Amino acid sequence: MPHAAGPLVVGVDSSTQSATALVVDAGTGEVVARGRAPHRVSDGPGRESDPEQWWEALAAALRQCGPAARDAVAVSVAGQQHGLVTLDGRGAPVRPALLWNDVRSAPQRDRLLGRLGGAAAWAERVGSVPAPAFTVTKWAWLAEHEPEAARATTGVRLPHDFLTERLTGRATTDRGDVSGTGWWATATGSYDEEILGIAGLDRGLLPEVLEPGEPAGEVRSALPGLPLRPGALVAAGTGDNMAAALGLGLRPGRPVLSLGTSGTVYAVSQQRPADPTGAVNGFADARGDWLPLACTLNCTLAVDRVAALLGRDREAVEAGGSVVALPFLDGERTPDLPDASGLLTGLRHDTTAGQILQAAYDGAVHTLMTALERVLDADADPAGPLLLIGGGARGRAWRDTVLRLSGRPVLVPEAQDLVALGAAVQAAGLLSGEDPATVARRWRTDRGPQYDAVDRDEEAVERLTTALDRAKPLLAPR
Repeated sequence: MPHAAGPLVVGVDSSTQSATALVVDAGTGEVVARGRAPHRVSDGPGRESDPEQWWEALAAALRQCGPAARDAVAVSVAGQQHGLVTLDGRGAPVRPALLWNDVRSAPQRDRLLGRLGGAAAWAERVGSVPAPAFTVTKWAWLAEHEPEAARATTGVRLPHDFLTERLTGRATTDRGDVSGTGWWATATGSYDEEILGIAGLDRGLLPEVLEPGEPAGEVRSALPGLPLRPGALVAAGTGDNMAAALGLGLRPGRPVLSLGTSGTVYAVSQQRPADPTGAVNGFADARGDWLPLACTLNCTLAVDRVAALLGRDREAVEAGGSVVALPFLDGERTPDLPDASGLLTGLRHDTTAGQILQAAYDGAVHTLMTALERVLDADADPAGPLLLIGGGARGRAWRDTVLRLSGRPVLVPEAQDLVALGAAVQAAGLLSGEDPATVARRWRTDRGPQYDAVDRDEEAVERLTTALDRAKPLLAPR
């Protein structure tokens, strides 16, 4: 292990498919150890995962970090947003968690919207118009379809809450992650009793919401197989997008485009967002500001699936042609088409497989670029660089497509595992009493190559916009 200049902290990213743990020098930001362990998502009609797997994967990832993990004096867990974790009286899962990309609750979402006065009323109260990804819609689905499981539930948690509670024995969450549930009001900074009543959820089942900088507790003793020091400080943790924003030390108005299983665009704002169209989610961030964010369900996995169907490497794209692909393979969140499937149009005899693959990239990126226009407020620099993060940011085809469809410069931070790094930033800030953004800027986490802007491909943008407008009635069969 490299010599540490300061105390060690642990940052964890419990994502859809794996747990990543980083042991980081709190003084310099140097990653001194790294571990990663997979877990599974069900192949059933929805998207579910056993939370016990997350705990096992967390322990396995920490063991890979060796002695450094046990030397750490503070830890923070970031996790995938929106997941519904239901616990019994012993703290064990009642059933597998419903994940963020499980959109079976679309009918319940529609009924919830109507019962509170429509989209504008929800946006004004909770900052967002709930999509079927939101936790409140998942609870309504569970209560309707599995009432016995709902009655057996004595605790409702988000994924990061579940892991943090296992560490500390205390039921807590943070304002960033809880702002994506649909039952916490950004207008008041508290749980909304009327929404809880409409959803049929008892306030007593929910965790305490911690303030930024407030600790969740300490690592308990007697946690077999978990190589963390008993008594180490445990930060509040947060959602994955909020953690990535912490990890980059974002200043207001600086846009981020994250290319992962899902695609997201967001920027820190000092103004509370409330978009009645539902295109932008008005989340809180983990510091005390706001994080307007738009999310698409179909990003790298969808494009990789198209590449596999074509029998091509994901980078084997070809320019030209008139084909348009809308890769909504798992339904879509932005635009709001939860029952959609993928659509391919504009095929001709001379269309190549590489052009179809490029069209899939174009379709995924265009949705994100359209959403970005709504995310940024009037104070943002319209020509400033996009920070490109996530697994796709390392791919040439993704980067070139973003450059071509955005017309903006692109900066790709060299720092890896930004969600786990952001959790480590939060842990370091808790330890030192600093603003986490100050910690991240001291660590210079946003360093990386910048790619100059190119002229925006207006023809492709117009083709995609027209195709989506014409296809929406076909993509929404409900």
